[in-house]
Amino acid sequence: MRKEVDLRLSPEEAQNNTQHIHYLAQKLKQKPEQIKAFKLLRRSIDARKSPIKIQMQFEVFLYEMPEESITKPLIYQATKNAKKVVVIGAGPAGIYAALGLLEKGIKPILLERGKMVSERKVDLALLNKNHHVNPESNYCFGEGGAGTFSDGKLFTRSSKRGNVKYILDVFVQHGANPDILIDAHPHLGTNKLPSIVKNMRETILNGGGEIHFETKAVDFILKDNRIFGIIDQNGNEYLADAVILATGHSARDIYYLLDKKGLALEAKDFAMGVRIEHPQQLINTIQYHSPIKHPLLPTASYSLVCQAQDRGVFSFCMCPGGIIVPSATGPNQVVVNGMSNADRNSPYANSGIVVSVKQDDLNTYTKYGIFAGLKYQEELEYLAYKAGGENQTAPAQRMIDFVENRFSNSLPDTSYIPGIKSAELHNILPAALSNRLSEAFQTFGKKMQGYYTREALILGVESRTSSPLRIPREKESMEHTQIKNLYPVGEGAGYAGGIVSSAIDGYNASLKIAEKMS
Repeated sequence: MRKEVDLRLSPEEAQNNTQHIHYLAQKLKQKPEQIKAFKLLRRSIDARKSPIKIQMQFEVFLYEMPEESITKPLIYQATKNAKKVVVIGAGPAGIYAALGLLEKGIKPILLERGKMVSERKVDLALLNKNHHVNPESNYCFGEGGAGTFSDGKLFTRSSKRGNVKYILDVFVQHGANPDILIDAHPHLGTNKLPSIVKNMRETILNGGGEIHFETKAVDFILKDNRIFGIIDQNGNEYLADAVILATGHSARDIYYLLDKKGLALEAKDFAMGVRIEHPQQLINTIQYHSPIKHPLLPTASYSLVCQAQDRGVFSFCMCPGGIIVPSATGPNQVVVNGMSNADRNSPYANSGIVVSVKQDDLNTYTKYGIFAGLKYQEELEYLAYKAGGENQTAPAQRMIDFVENRFSNSLPDTSYIPGIKSAELHNILPAALSNRLSEAFQTFGKKMQGYYTREALILGVESRTSSPLRIPREKESMEHTQIKNLYPVGEGAGYAGGIVSSAIDGYNASLKIAEKMS
């Protein structure tokens, strides 16, 4: 007999695996020996009040052993004389598209404008030290995409879009901690992601796929409303039976290329704002109701949302025990984002706090047509660059000073390595953003007592939460609405937001292609 059983345990009880069978037996009103097998399915923390509990869901088998489950390993191998698909971009969407193609015996030719992850690390170190942005190798561009140097958060609300468990299983097969299969808010950690991404690369290559780094798509080979391949920056042609476009939200040149070719783009809503940083100890105290964090509890995180002057304001990419990083992809930009290692042991907590931007907010940018949102982003990134001193130094202000419209004469310590410079962020952000952020910070302070504090620092600007453009595609086939065999996917295409949803979108495209080719 199979049953699912929920237990609410103290952190100590949850940690003591040998006692779980007794707690389950008590809950089921059975003797421990009548439980023949059990498995943890789900684990989450309930910190709404003290004492904190760990919510655990188990699969339990009474009286009889479960039937043996044999999981067939996935086979990643292109068949002889396989059809070829060019995949542009080696972020989550592109990597999972390539893996999905190999599962179906199709050969992926993966093109990535940036470098492989080991070489990418060198460029990031130089960026933090010398403040020089390599436009092709940075926190956004390179093997693994922007997600490689982030917290590696795998929580998603996109379960209806595809098989989340499959995505997580593939991560585990390539070296991720199996705990991601049971944690309610799983994450990988920046220090773990590079080796996982490397293992995925080796799987693609061993399966007969190709990967070309430092290879930038600069033109499409089109004829009779079909795509036959792409041309790179050196004039090399890559011919294929289909092309998957998985370039990410920061590959702005791709949008301009699409427009130049006369291919449709659609404006969509997006979000922009700032990144806020608190002492992690403060967030632990607020969330766990004690100045002393329980040694068995993870570093505390938070999720906040409110309405301010008819717009949503929300936390984005919250990184407990993390650092703030420079995420510009070109000159004359300052863009901030967050990341954290698997153990989340930095003394700082950071999160994007962003405001929804609607098309009505872009009235002064209408002269740019479909690129109004893109120009809005670029202008704020440039203003942040100027305010920071025309390098990767970020303009910053104490949160309370920002709300009270007062210059910060001193700034708290920060995790942001390139450094910060005191600036009045109201002079950088449009009133539509700054006024709503001011209201939201006060609202969040009421929701989390202690959050609204002079020790909180805000840095500008958080501008790459999502793309302001969507590349239209057919709902069922996932092909571009004008061009056959072109499949726009992931965040850059406007159909995903985050590692898992992007991976799902790329994988789904590989299935659509395989179905069509069969």
